[in-house]
Amino acid sequence: MTDTSRSGADFWFDPACPFAWITSRWILEVEKVRDIEVTWHIMSLAYLNQDKDISDEYRAFLSTAWQPVRVLMAAEQKYGKDVLLPLYTAMGNRIHLEKQDKDRAMIEAALEEAGLDLSLADAMDDSTYDEAIATSHKRGMDQVGNEVGTPTIAFEGRAFFGPVISKKPTGEDAGRMWDAFVTLSKYEHFYELKRSRTEALDFS
Repeated sequence: MTDTSRSGADFWFDPACPFAWITSRWILEVEKVRDIEVTWHIMSLAYLNQDKDISDEYRAFLSTAWQPVRVLMAAEQKYGKDVLLPLYTAMGNRIHLEKQDKDRAMIEAALEEAGLDLSLADAMDDSTYDEAIATSHKRGMDQVGNEVGTPTIAFEGRAFFGPVISKKPTGEDAGRMWDAFVTLSKYEHFYELKRSRTEALDFS
C-alpha cells in the first residue's frame, strides 16, 4: 500500500558531480526522519556546459561525464525510475569514494551491484540516449535557470539549486536542514543564500 501522507521531492543529479553526491546522501538521511519520498531524475553537466566558456581542466572532467549518464538513462528506459537510485549509489561510491575512473569497468561493476543487465554498459558510447537525457535535464533546469546545475531539488511547486554542503548531516540534523529548506522555499521571493566554501569535501 502506498503511503499517501508522504510529500514528494524531486532530485536532479549527475553522478559525476561531487556536490550532488553529498547532497543526495543528505536527502536520503532526510527520508529517514521526515515524511518525504524522493524521486530521482537525470541531468547532465556535459550537456549543461557544452556551449559554455569553461576551463580546459573542467572540459577534461566533462569528457567522461556523458558515459555514466547515458547508462543511467538506458537503465531507466529498460527498468523504470526505481533503478536510478541504486545505480546512482553504486556509481557514486566508486566515483567519489573509491576514486575510480568513469570507464566501462566501473560502469559494469555498478550495474552488477545494482542487479541490472551488464549489456546496459553499451549505452555509454551511444549518443541516441542524449535526447532523452536533455529532456530530463531541461525538466529540472528550466525550473531554476541556466546559471545553476546540480544538485537541484523541486518540492511543492518550487525548485532550487542546492543546498551545497561539504559534508552530509545525519539524523535530526539532516531533518532540521530540510525544515529550513522547506521554510525558505515557501517564500516566493526567496532566491539565494551563498558563501565561499573554505573546506574540502568530506564524503564520509
